Amino acid sequence: MKKHNYKAQITWTGNEGSGTSKYNEYNRNHHIEIVEKYDAIKGSSDPSFLGDKTRYNPEDLFISSLSSCHMLWYLHLCSVNGIIVTKYIDNVIGIMEEAKDGSGKCTNVTLNPIVTITEASKIDLANELHKEANKMCFIANSCNFKIEHNPITISN
Repeated sequence: MKKHNYKAQITWTGNEGSGTSKYNEYNRNHHIEIVEKYDAIKGSSDPSFLGDKTRYNPEDLFISSLSSCHMLWYLHLCSVNGIIVTKYIDNVIGIMEEAKDGSGKCTNVTLNPIVTITEASKIDLANELHKEANKMCFIANSCNFKIEHNPITISN
């Protein structure tokens, strides 16, 4: 099996002078940086956990990575199956359940891709390829919860 390595540097930028001395007062902001990428991603925690709502939280990034991986496999499969995709938008929804002790886990992610293709005669095949994309997606294969797909395919 071929191995791929990924590295990221996460830097907490939220120390405003007193560190984490008080739970309700320390800032959750951080930067996510990847070597050879131009811009850092500005991260924080979910506002439910005292984070900055204008920044990306880990849950946002998680469902985005799942959707992105699925889309990239799907586009590949469409290309090799002679389906020309001209537009792809996914309004992905993730559910995380929080336990009484504060821990939690993702329990469901639903991908809702709206795909535009050039030939109406290939809509059924285009819809079926979402199942294959899910089987091939690296991120989906790493998840231990249900991933649902509600694709809508139209032709232009």
